[in-house]
Amino acid sequence: MRSAIVLSLLLWLVGCAPPAPGARAQEDAWSGRIALQVQAQAQSEGQGQAAQAFSAMFELHGNADSGGLVLLNPLGQRLAQLDWKDGHAQLHSGQETRSSDSLDALLQDLTGAGIIPVAALFSWLKGIQATATGWQADLSGIADGRISARRDDPAATLRIALTR
Repeated sequence: MRSAIVLSLLLWLVGCAPPAPGARAQEDAWSGRIALQVQAQAQSEGQGQAAQAFSAMFELHGNADSGGLVLLNPLGQRLAQLDWKDGHAQLHSGQETRSSDSLDALLQDLTGAGIIPVAALFSWLKGIQATATGWQADLSGIADGRISARRDDPAATLRIALTR
């Protein structure tokens, strides 16, 4: 269960219910499908950690400082909702709610590692190449609404397909 929540979170940040007409007209917003694969990694005591993969539909709005992410299953049912603003972040998943002082801190708490480069992701969605420690983004498909990024340690692949 925790793995599903963590992967859901990692799959990225999109928040709240769908916006009312004109409510977020001035705000950046994206929707589509997101997939994250984190490769298995060896641990110090000889036991490995299993590879994890997750995919979902998403709705994302805002920026790295203030915004929200909703993750949906293929039938459009809400899996998780993540909101962040003014140095506070909150994750709602099923009956569970988790809070933290910041989005990065919440992701760190849930995953034990900063898996998703939040600030860089918002730049990538705008087609702007941004630096994120350990990540290499491929924006060559942005005209077709496709973004991919790789990380070597721990090995992870993030893929986004935006809807038109």
